[in-house]
Amino acid sequence: MNRVAVIDYGMGNLHSVSKALESLGSDVQVDITSDASRILSADRIVFPGVGAIRDCMAEILRLGIDHIVRDAVASGKPVLAICVGMQALMQSSDENGYVPCLGLLPGSVRRFGGSGTLLDTDGNRLKVPHMGWNNVRQTQAHPLWQGIDDNSRFYFVHSYFVEPTDKNQLAGETEYGHAFAAALSKDSLFAVQFHPEKSQHCGLQLLRNFLAWNGQCHQ
Repeated sequence: MNRVAVIDYGMGNLHSVSKALESLGSDVQVDITSDASRILSADRIVFPGVGAIRDCMAEILRLGIDHIVRDAVASGKPVLAICVGMQALMQSSDENGYVPCLGLLPGSVRRFGGSGTLLDTDGNRLKVPHMGWNNVRQTQAHPLWQGIDDNSRFYFVHSYFVEPTDKNQLAGETEYGHAFAAALSKDSLFAVQFHPEKSQHCGLQLLRNFLAWNGQCHQ
């Protein structure tokens, strides 16, 4: 049995992620939980998130999820962070003024367009949030990209983007007014800004790859 823990702190698309994972095989057992022992005893771990980072971080700290995520990453087990889960891994976010985050990855979270207007290459105004399908350019080989063509389309919903300090951790990049990090990789941790559970074939393939991944970065 392939046991997957989806971390529950009340701020994620828990059931849609769970259903997507369960659809990939009868041997997949998904546990939506905030219990440390159940999370850390799973074979692999998903750290989701939607909503405002201030509210997410408040619940993460209140429930002690920060310690659980740190232990999960340190364990060497495969960990997949999704959307605000990815942003929470950074050092800080500009959202809600300024919010300290977990600091597990170097870098920060910025708003599209800052305090001004976001424009495309032709000078046309782009809407914020960035919502809908967009291409992801694979910037490094990784087992989670296996069977997914470079520049495949994934589904995004976000007003803030990750700006990593360590460019070696950049695994995927997308253009929306400018290039931004769509995926980051470090050891047994893989983080994505897009929603694989909403990204149809390519998203399901990424989740299928995650279920088969041993946590090693080489292909």
